[in-house]
Amino acid sequence: MKSARQIAFDALLKVHKDGAYSNLVVDSLLKENPGLDERDKAFVCNIVYGTLDRLILIDYNLGLYLNQPVKKLKPELHTVLRMGTYQLLFMDKVPSRAAVNESVNLAKVNKSNFAASMVNAVLRRVADNGLKLPESAENDSEYLAIKYSCPQWLISLWIDSYGYDNAVALAEKSLEAAPLVIRCNTTKINAEDLIVRLSEEGVVAEKSDVLSDALIIKSTCAVDELSAYKAGFFHVQDYASQICCMAVDAKPGETIFDLCSAPGGKAFTIAEMMNNTGIVRAFDIYQSRVELIRNGASRLGLSNVFSYLSDASIFNENYGLADRVLCDVPCSGLGIIRRKPEIRFKKPEDIDNLPDLQYRILCNATRYLKNGGRLIYSTCTLNPKENSDVCDRFLNEHPEFTAVNILRELPRHSDKEKYLTLMPHIHSTDGFFVAAFVKNGGAQ
Repeated sequence: MKSARQIAFDALLKVHKDGAYSNLVVDSLLKENPGLDERDKAFVCNIVYGTLDRLILIDYNLGLYLNQPVKKLKPELHTVLRMGTYQLLFMDKVPSRAAVNESVNLAKVNKSNFAASMVNAVLRRVADNGLKLPESAENDSEYLAIKYSCPQWLISLWIDSYGYDNAVALAEKSLEAAPLVIRCNTTKINAEDLIVRLSEEGVVAEKSDVLSDALIIKSTCAVDELSAYKAGFFHVQDYASQICCMAVDAKPGETIFDLCSAPGGKAFTIAEMMNNTGIVRAFDIYQSRVELIRNGASRLGLSNVFSYLSDASIFNENYGLADRVLCDVPCSGLGIIRRKPEIRFKKPEDIDNLPDLQYRILCNATRYLKNGGRLIYSTCTLNPKENSDVCDRFLNEHPEFTAVNILRELPRHSDKEKYLTLMPHIHSTDGFFVAAFVKNGGAQ
């Protein structure tokens, strides 16, 4: 069986070389190594996600002691050095000697034996000198980028879009562990009874102060292995996505379309809010993800959810019309960095084409909506080009639609904000954007 450090190395190398999503890689590797105990699994997750969270800061510190740019290091050697540096600077319970020696051993068995002595020397200097930051001004975007391990372009984007204080708060929150939030399946059980049911399985859950049907899981566990999960009493869903479903404001008996649905969390919550009545049509462009929706609805016992293989940007008259349409469009994901830390290392050009796709999906959605119906546009990103700019363009080019001032009780980051932007430091949610429109004078 592989050691915890070797599994962490394998995961980080795959993310580094292939651009894979860390959560999918970690889940896969842990399943391939079932002999690990819970402590070792937690150790793997700590190293992988912690290293990715602090990658820019780690590379800055490594660069102080290398004779070549960090970007020229071979991927295997670079990964070993990053892991070792993270343990030395951010894992207090790992003795420095162990972090250095185990890193040298990793180098020897992972195509970096030639550099074992260099790994030893560099990491010893990291251990001796501790964490270092640039000497530039603390409000400088380059300093902030290194301190918070956010690319300088992203820090600048957030400063320009939301102001300096919000940008710093977003960067700080991106380094914190995201809470594990679940949505109670109200067609089967209430929140209070679910807390009791989970406690019987040794899981500590607390009722949320944000949403009445949400619970926060306080103990470490694999939720999909719980009997309460298998019985369909809940699904995992952050506050932000649940708030988005509130904005849909679906009524029992209505027909709802969720155009970019997989893995189906919003469709499930909407179906539960409708008390398993009416119709929720959930669409996705990939068959494997359509199966995720179908399986999830079956587990939860939601007979009003129907899944379809469909491209959200292309109209299909066979689906009919809906009372409400949700477009949770593909996006850059800049609001969920703390869940998928590798997203922070996207380049601006990687997301330049997204607004056009998002706009096409939003425009196509109008063809499915009944007169008087409600249209919801949402993303899990914090980037005005993908959010308010798309919505402003939509309103300018679709005079038959009017914006709805949704969820007025929630605070806005700016008094001028006419849509809803959810921010971790303000709303205790993932970063998220929601806008609502009504067609031809529908109910507000």
